[in-house]
Amino acid sequence: MSVSPVPPPLPFFVYGTLRPGEVNHGLFLRGRTRSEEPGRLRGAVLYDGPGYPYAVEEPGGVVSGELVTARPEAYAGLLAELDLLEEYVPGSPHSLYERVARDVVRDADGRAVRAWVYVAAPAVAARLRSRGRPIEGGDWRSRRPAR
Repeated sequence: MSVSPVPPPLPFFVYGTLRPGEVNHGLFLRGRTRSEEPGRLRGAVLYDGPGYPYAVEEPGGVVSGELVTARPEAYAGLLAELDLLEEYVPGSPHSLYERVARDVVRDADGRAVRAWVYVAAPAVAARLRSRGRPIEGGDWRSRRPAR
């Protein structure tokens, strides 16, 4: 029997409904994080989705969001719940997102931090590139009031 390797406990970079003040932050992250700080993901463009955004890896783009570090005791459960929320199943062609490790730049000091980022899965990314609507400036909040 093969056991999937446990991914390293990286922070998460969130850029949509998981950001502080948004609906999924309260449902999934509140009380389970050690820190939350503004950051930027370079090399990605943000596209509008059906009530949530998609980050699509593309040169030259920048996406704004938060680096969220989970409390150690909450990490494994949170990782599993976020994979479900983002409809990410490793290796599945039906996933909406893929969880990838990327460098995210902290706004506070400009330091790059390796973090998990949910980016649009290949089929979704291809659709968005051909007929999606990019969010100018890469900040989902700039077009939606905080909830």
